[in-house]
Amino acid sequence: MHDGVQAQVPVLYVSDTDTARRFYATFGYAEVRTGGDGASRWSYLQCGELTLLLAEVKPRLVTVELPLLIYLYVDDLAATMARLTAAGYSVEPAGHPAHAPGGECRTTDPDGNAVVFGQRRAVPDQRRDPESGKEARFSLIREAAKVVRRSGGAPARCQIGGPRGEPCPEPAEVKLADSWGDTVWGCLAHADEALLNARGAFLATEDGSGLGAFLRSRRAHPEQVPQA
Repeated sequence: MHDGVQAQVPVLYVSDTDTARRFYATFGYAEVRTGGDGASRWSYLQCGELTLLLAEVKPRLVTVELPLLIYLYVDDLAATMARLTAAGYSVEPAGHPAHAPGGECRTTDPDGNAVVFGQRRAVPDQRRDPESGKEARFSLIREAAKVVRRSGGAPARCQIGGPRGEPCPEPAEVKLADSWGDTVWGCLAHADEALLNARGAFLATEDGSGLGAFLRSRRAHPEQVPQA
């Protein structure tokens, strides 16, 4: 008897379930159940054995500035692109990476979440653009870099450097951290390398709401210290 996870249901908090449902219908998801009341609504979608729950709550939940990235494998990349563009959604080809030799594309759902979809089945070589695959490597960290550029909080140059300690002249675009408390700013290429090879490394945010802010909020103020 299998005693592990039996199924998983990804949950997306959206601003409008009807709008989000129409978007994900272009990927083959269909609504099988729905419910809710005036303060909240939900829509349970299914595509084959895959499920997705759309949840709408009022007032909206506070979400992180970095949008969610969803990756979907599709049977027919060209047909999926055609359905999305016909429905008015913008689609950006992202090359033919090793994990999606049939091609990969990027779009955005109505709530600003990045949706990248690829095709596992290879296509004839003449339909491939080998150069465009370079754009597919940094889907997630490019989203983090956009946030950094908006906040203007990065140092001038990459702090990771080359494999022999040589300095990197590229601009720092994303901040990495690990669970031991180390942080470093890196360019896109070196940040990608660090995320792949450094144990426990993850993208860090600059929103000031980390553990330090949490602990500072718990420091007693003189006027609040109980008197013995």
